[in-house]
Formats: sequence, structure tokens, C-alpha cells
Amino acid sequence: MRSIHFKTIIVFSFLASFNSLLAQQISGSILNVSEHPIANAFIIYNNTTISETNANGVFKLPENLKLPIKLKISHPDYYIKSVTLKTNKSIFKLLALEQTQDLDAVIISSSYQKESKVIVPTTKISSQKIDTYSPIDLVSSINETPGVFIQSGALNTNRIVIRGVGSRTLYGTNKIRAYFNGIPITNGTGETAIDAFDPEDIANLEIVKGPKATQYGTNLGGTLLLNSKQALEGETFLKTNLTVGSFGLLKNNVSLATTSNKLAINFNYDHLKSDGFRDNSNYKRHTALLTTNYKFNEKNELGFLINYTDYFAEIPSSIGQTAFHEDPSQAAYTWDAAQGYEDNKQVLIGLNYTHRFSDNFSNTTAVFYSYLDHYEPRPFNILDEFTNGYGARTLFAKDFKFLNQNANLSFGGEIYTDEYNWKTIENLYENNNGNGSLEGNLLSDNIENRQNLNVFATTTLPITNKLKAQIGLNINATNYEFTDAFKTGENNKDADRNFDPIVAPNLNIVYQFVPNISAYANVSKGFNYPSIEETLTPEGVINPELGPETGINYEIGSELFLVQSKLHIQLSAYLLDIDNLLVADRVGEDQYIGRNAGNTEHKGIELSASYTEMFNSGFVLAPYINAEITDHKFIEFVDNETDYSGNELTGVPDHKFNGGLQLGYKNFNLNTNFLYVGDMPLNDANTLYSEEYTILNAKLAYKNTITSHFTIEVNAGINNISNKDYASSVLINAVGFGDSEPRYYYPGQPRNWYSGFKISYNI
Repeated sequence: MRSIHFKTIIVFSFLASFNSLLAQQISGSILNVSEHPIANAFIIYNNTTISETNANGVFKLPENLKLPIKLKISHPDYYIKSVTLKTNKSIFKLLALEQTQDLDAVIISSSYQKESKVIVPTTKISSQKIDTYSPIDLVSSINETPGVFIQSGALNTNRIVIRGVGSRTLYGTNKIRAYFNGIPITNGTGETAIDAFDPEDIANLEIVKGPKATQYGTNLGGTLLLNSKQALEGETFLKTNLTVGSFGLLKNNVSLATTSNKLAINFNYDHLKSDGFRDNSNYKRHTALLTTNYKFNEKNELGFLINYTDYFAEIPSSIGQTAFHEDPSQAAYTWDAAQGYEDNKQVLIGLNYTHRFSDNFSNTTAVFYSYLDHYEPRPFNILDEFTNGYGARTLFAKDFKFLNQNANLSFGGEIYTDEYNWKTIENLYENNNGNGSLEGNLLSDNIENRQNLNVFATTTLPITNKLKAQIGLNINATNYEFTDAFKTGENNKDADRNFDPIVAPNLNIVYQFVPNISAYANVSKGFNYPSIEETLTPEGVINPELGPETGINYEIGSELFLVQSKLHIQLSAYLLDIDNLLVADRVGEDQYIGRNAGNTEHKGIELSASYTEMFNSGFVLAPYINAEITDHKFIEFVDNETDYSGNELTGVPDHKFNGGLQLGYKNFNLNTNFLYVGDMPLNDANTLYSEEYTILNAKLAYKNTITSHFTIEVNAGINNISNKDYASSVLINAVGFGDSEPRYYYPGQPRNWYSGFKISYNI
């Protein structure tokens, strides 16, 4: 039986049989964790299929091959994995990254910091998928996911919208919760910046749509789980990748890693530079990531990570409709005159310890620290801020028997607190002789202390051989402390805000009709808190009446593996009702006041379908399609005296289609992709819409193993092949000041190319 929702351990047991002194044939088997054979798995050597497992999971290699040998194992249910056979009786245990098809899978408790463990299907993006795009482009691989839409104004300006949640966020991403190697990277007000991480360092990214991942918070948008690359056991390598491209693109990534049965060390360094295609859009970034893991014995492991990011990014900002159509390469006039930019330094440090009390009971506890130093001259003022964040997270996981089948209980808690120090300074750029921003008088000086506590528990129970239920509960408590360090006396705005605790239950059900066809359902509650700035009134006083958004998510779906598991189809339909909608009213050029304005209804149908055909000749054919059709509306929304009830939700398209074709032959791989985004309303009145667009991309790669230790790859790609003018991000409800047009549009890049050269040396 094949596994469906949990990380599967594939055991390769290679047995040698000597028929003579002159010839040696290596045979082996591929099994799942329940020791059932996996049929139709391809064994690949030098990009050529050399064997395939039979119905018993057994394969044989050609007699002329000698150990050690590097192989790839490919199966539609699993991500492609590389292994090195050093001895004839080697045993490899590899963790499958795709969801699999077995309700009776054993749960690996200590892996809870790596995966959501939600039993209904989630989306998992592998490093192989990320690698089909430019090495600076994580956005495109995520945008393949139906129900997820990233608007990208620049490398450092991204807004993630999941099923319409987050579309009203004006800058950046909130209303989701994100983790990197099990450590939170979302700050105290729910803001997340994934651009702090290099796409070439990411091994996989799991997307949970909606508030289903109880142990990772229950934000209405969902959860992102990013995990970094590491060497396989017994592997040591040095890799470097150099990429150049349009608009002064230069990127170099260096990775060094080694893993033994006790110690794993991975170090990655990345340098990225781009002139940008717009005025005032230069970008420079350095990142360094170090992860280590030490296994004291079978019961105890200690892990450590540190990620450092330092970038300088000029800001061209959004532009009006006339400028967008006449010359999208221009920057907004005031931002260009002020030479606006971001200077960002960010550190994430984490220490985790795993203890296995027994084979089926474990605990993983992590402590972490984050630091952000951000300096941003804007035309209206200069923002100078830094944030110190601290926290701890613990999770217990227990496997047990329920009705003579495998079941699991997990429970724990997470506490996070950060201190956000920010001040605004007068910008005298207009009096600086064309030299850009210049600091003037101090305008404000504030300190925010933000704390949130999550306590959670989830149990996964087999009801019958075909039916499994997962019940979860999350309890959240959040409070803010605001200190006005600038004004004194009666003008001082010091205040505290303690929100009432929120209890968020969750129920997932999966029914397995046959091993390759299942259906599922979910009912879950979620919430989003306002930021401190949104809780302030126009007079700068905290509004005690402003509360969080809350919502109920309903979802049904089915997952199918057909044509000998070569065809994978996932279909889902959802309804998300959100109450107490948080609306940001613009009361100044950079001042937004929040209020609970009404209700929204989010409805949609999502489809993912992929087919993989691998021929013995080495030819690989893999088409795929992802589609979403949505109907997101304001059910009740009255803004002052204007009633927008019944209008479409602002800032999100009602159609998005993504698909492509991947072709492989021996050492060559060609990946093609298209993204279609429908029009979307730019204002709450629905009187102005963005234009629909389709973007075409392609990438060709040649990879060859020169020796058993040395591998090279040469690649080249083109983005936006048709040179389409489009808005890659929009600013909803934009307001023009003075005689200027409202600046709704962030132009997407025109046609651009890139080319890279990779070298890998394995010891």
C-alpha cells in the first residue's frame, strides 16, 4: 500500500549476487515505511533511465556498473532523490517530500518541525520545481499553486494572497504565518518577508491554505513552511552557481555541506546584484546561512541555524495609469527625487533540541532570536526602525494504537515577543540640491512591545481502515504595549491593548476509497489581528473597539493517482466566511487607520493536474496545469456613507491559470511555463480594473556528470517571452495628492534573459 499524507521513508536494500569473478550485478528493492514494495520507480544514471522496479519493488542494475555510483530515484508520488551507493549492501533511508497514498502510515514524531502534518492534501514545492525558474525567482514557483497569488512590485516588495486573504494589505504580506526550519519568521503583528531567504537555499516549501495547520497558528490566510537544503547521509559536496542576465543581473551562490551518521553541517553564501529595469531600482544583497545538526545518540539531537541578510534596495514605487502606459520604466516622481531606498539588515538565530523518550514518543523544543535593522527614506518622511524578537516553541508527539491502527497525538506551545522601535524623521530632499534624502527634525519616536502565545493540540485517529479524522485546537492570546517616547504630558499617547483569547478548533477528515483515490473535508476557524498602527485612531490613540478578523473555512476535495500513478489530480472547493473585516482607511500619505468594516465571502474551485511519462530511452514528458476560479465578495461593507456590499473583493483576480510542459532527454531539460491572471478591481467601488495578462517563460538546461565526483550544468532562460506590458503588483484604493494621478501600478519586468553555470564537486 502506498502512503498518502505523511513523510515516507524509502528503504533501499541492495543485495549483491556474484555469478562469476568477472561480472557483478547489483539488485535492490524500494519499499515504503510499512515495508510494502513501490512499483514503477525509475532508476536513473547520468540522466538516463537504466532500470525500473517491478510489482515487488525490485530492480536490477546493468552488470557493467561499478561501485561507488550516483543514482537518482524517481516516482510520481515522490520528489526525485539522489543517492550514492558506496558498498554493495548499503541501506538508504530517504524522506519523500510528496504526499503519498497510505492512511496507515507511521508518523515520524521528530519531523514535526519540518512539516504541517495536516492529513488533507497541502501543496509542497520542491527545490526541483524552484530550479525550473531563474535562481532569483521564488515568486513564480509559488504562483503555480492554485489559490495562491503573489504580487511582486520588486525583489524586496512581495504580497502573498491566499484565497483572497491578504489582498487588502497595502504593502508586504500579513494574515499568514511562516516558519523557516521550524522557527517563526512572522513578526509580532503578522508580517512576513520571504525575500530574506535565497531560493537556492530552499529544499522545499509547504503551503497550507486556510487555518488548517493547528500547531502552526490558525491565520485565515494559511501557513508557509520553508526548509533549507542539506546533504544526504554520507555525502560531502561543494557547489557554486554563477548567473548573469538582463538589467545588470549578477548572482553567485556557494554551498558547502557534509553529513555523517552523527554530524551535519551546511553553509550557503549568496551575493545578488541587479540594476533593475526601472529608474531608482538598484538592488544589492548578501545572505549567509549556516545550519548544523548533531546526533548524540538515537535519543538526542541538537540543531542550530543562523541566517543573515543584508540588502540595499532603491524604491521606484508605484506609478499612475498614464506613466504606466507611456513609460513603465520610470519611477514615481517624488521617490525618484528623494532617491528613496531601503537599507535592511536581518538576523535569524535558532537552537532546537529533540529528545526521543521512546520509539513512538518525542519532544522538539526550540529557542530563537531575530533582529531587523531597517532604514527607509521616503518622500514624506524617513523611517528608522529596529526590532528585537525572542521566543520559544515546544512540541510533543506521541504515536499510539487506536482501534489496532496507528494514531498520533501532538501538543505544545509557542511564545513570541518582539520589541519594535521606530521613529520618523523629516525628509528635506527638496532642499538638498538634487542629492536625494536628507534628515531634518524628528517627527515621532515610538516603542511597541508585542506578545502572542499559542497553545495547541492535534490528534489523528483512524476510524476505520479507510476513514481517518484529525481534530485540532489552537488557543491564542495577544497583547500590545505602545510607548510614545516623543510626546509628553497630555499629548503623550502611551497605551496598552489586550485582546480577548481566541479559541480556534479544526477538523479534517479523509476517506480512502481505494489506494489511489481519496476524498477529504475540512472545517476550521481562523483569525487575523490588526497591527498596532491599525488600532490607532486619527488622533493617535488606541481604539479599544477594534478587534481581530475571524472566519470559518469549509473545504471539500479529492485526490487521485491514475494511469499507474503517472497522473496526479487534486480538486478542491472551499467557502471562507470572514467577519469583522479589517479595512485600512488612508488619512495621510503614509498613515492608515484600521477599522472593522464588514464581512466578506470567499468561494473558489481549485484544480491541479500533472502527468509524468518516463521512457527507457531517457526521454521524459511532464505536462501540468493549475487553475482556480473564485468568487470573492463583500457581503456587508459600508464605508462612511458608501455601501459597497455585493461588490467584488478588491485586489484579487477571479481567474488564475498556470501550466507548462517539462521535457527531458538524457542530459537536456526544457521547462516551459505560462501564467494567466485575470483582471481585478483596483477600488472598492469596482469602477476601475487592472488588465488581464499572460506571461510566458522558458528555461533550457544541460547537465553532465564528468566524473563520479564532478558535475556541471549550463542553463539559460527567458522570462516574459512575448514582452507583455503588465502590472506585477497593484496598490488598491490609491489616492492622488495635489494634481497627481493615483498611483495604482507596479510595472512587471519586460522580456529579460538569464544564463547560469553550475559546478558541483562531491567527495
